[in-house]
Amino acid sequence: MKKMLAVLLCMVMVFSLAGCSGGSTSTSGKGKVDVGIVLPTKDEPRWLQDKEKFESVIKDTNYSVEVLFSQGSSANEKTNVETLIAKGIKVLIICAHDGAAAAASVEAAKAAGVTVIAYDRLITGTDAVDYYVTFDSVAVGEAMGKYLADNATGQGNPLYLYAGAATDNNAFLFFQGAWNILQPKIADGTFVIKNSAEATAVQGSKELTRDQLAAIIGQVTTNWDFNEAKSKAEAHLTAVSAADKGKCYVLAPNDGTARSIADVFAADSDVSEYFITGQDSEKASVQYVIDGKQSMTVFKDTRTLASDAMGMAITVMEGKEPQTDSTYNNEKVDVKAKQTPIIVVTKENVKEALIDSGYYKESDFTGLK
Repeated sequence: MKKMLAVLLCMVMVFSLAGCSGGSTSTSGKGKVDVGIVLPTKDEPRWLQDKEKFESVIKDTNYSVEVLFSQGSSANEKTNVETLIAKGIKVLIICAHDGAAAAASVEAAKAAGVTVIAYDRLITGTDAVDYYVTFDSVAVGEAMGKYLADNATGQGNPLYLYAGAATDNNAFLFFQGAWNILQPKIADGTFVIKNSAEATAVQGSKELTRDQLAAIIGQVTTNWDFNEAKSKAEAHLTAVSAADKGKCYVLAPNDGTARSIADVFAADSDVSEYFITGQDSEKASVQYVIDGKQSMTVFKDTRTLASDAMGMAITVMEGKEPQTDSTYNNEKVDVKAKQTPIIVVTKENVKEALIDSGYYKESDFTGLK
């Protein structure tokens, strides 16, 4: 009887400890970790897709790896980095929840002799970032702006602007990229901004300062949150007249917010048609594109991004210098970077870009031709 109770107690302890792992994934069975990966949250499809692609690369290496999620908290992120440092990591790959707040965490890693690779989001205000693996965020924004501009005819087209989180440096790069294309079309009267006094105030300037970008983003931020995007879109359409609607052009910063905003515009009887952008090629948004509910999405192949990041980590651990092709200034230093190409996906090329490339299965969608 005592032995049975002891066994049961051990089982309870094992399950309790397993339940405290907080979304970590480890390929290490050796009690050590060579590469630590910290991603911002497991509650958004984008990061789960990244996790899957990372793991597909990781399993083909001889290195031990652990993936931790910070669940939208800089405090959790700091704890995750400290946990990985304690496990002896040689390389940290981190996609920061807040680019500025993450500086302290990567400085701790650097002090411990760890090579730091910023993944997808640049960490700002520190010289502790060694490398940056990213998609060309300005080019992503330019692709979204170009899609709207290419589909606009005539004058006075209503333009609604939305942005990502002000804590994410990429939000600034995406918006600047879109503004590069849209601003000349605003200046010549093709578009008229309907939902941002801050953007209207600087509509004569193609190059915006960081402070000007911050002011606009602060006004039209979605914080990458579906519900916040929905609420803002509802408020904006309520605040304008029927004459400010009709055929609308909408800069949405990513797929999740695009779906929320698109649903609001589709439900407004004064909106006759809308063109809306997105990025990440999330499954739900690909279906929206097929169904004509979302106009486009920028495909950023996370398989390539994950491969580039892991390849860079392996190169570092082999004592070699990783290959880079650009630099990004993080307000402290110019960080060496490797950029991954992007593809604009519309209803016309969904199959070629996402199915034929093996990124998704055709059975994942309905109505695909």
